[in-house]
Amino acid sequence: MSSTRAAFLCASRLLSAADGFDCRPRRLAISIRKMSALSEIERAKRHAAFQCASGNVASGARIGVGSGSTVKYFVQYLKEKFHEKTLTDIVCVPTSFQTRRWLIDAGLPVSDLEQTPSLSVCIDGADEVDAKLNCIKGGGGCLLQEKVVQTCAEKFFVIADNSKQSTVLGEKYKNVPLEVSQFAYAPVMKWIEQKLGGKCHLRNAVKKCGPIVTDNGNYIVDWEFPKSDDQNRDWNAVNDTLLRIPGVLETGLFLGVAQKVYFATAEGSVTVIP
Repeated sequence: MSSTRAAFLCASRLLSAADGFDCRPRRLAISIRKMSALSEIERAKRHAAFQCASGNVASGARIGVGSGSTVKYFVQYLKEKFHEKTLTDIVCVPTSFQTRRWLIDAGLPVSDLEQTPSLSVCIDGADEVDAKLNCIKGGGGCLLQEKVVQTCAEKFFVIADNSKQSTVLGEKYKNVPLEVSQFAYAPVMKWIEQKLGGKCHLRNAVKKCGPIVTDNGNYIVDWEFPKSDDQNRDWNAVNDTLLRIPGVLETGLFLGVAQKVYFATAEGSVTVIP
């Protein structure tokens, strides 16, 4: 073996040991493709957030700021415009602890619903949006606060990359998140399966043992709904049934509340619906 090749192999092994990085050509190519795809998704989210914000947020606005990976780019937009002084006299009401921290770190004016119960606009992401602008939200576990803030706003806009766009709900996202009282989660799961079918899953945390606990001290139950009737499912009736179950505090179904949805591609084009 040549000294050059030996040195290369040695360096590759050192990189692998130090960084968990696999230097073998095939796996390296796969890793590069994955990183490229991820960056395209992030670019798409930024395009959607910036175009939505530029058209719907003005000086003097009282802004509901949603939660999740797309919303961080909305916060970035607010930060840039606020500190450039092209967006003045605004106040931001967050929908989660994480969003509140983002806003504070960005140096933006932060309020809450006690001080600012009426909002001009709310901008949030979604896990899926259908052709009628109905949304499934709650993948981040903030659905109760998101729905309260959305209801306080005069206008509600959704920002997402186009992978979240579907014809009907359930085409891509296969469950409905529910915020549920800790005390009631077990019977709630049983009652939902009896009344509506499908399967309920208590959402577990990634970095602690046990279930996720929301900002409100509740659990998240993901209802994996039956797949057979997605095209004809009456989501309003489903939502009403879920909310009548004692212990269900809120659902991740946001039905008939979005004025517009901004879908973006990584290339920079943004489709606004309707």
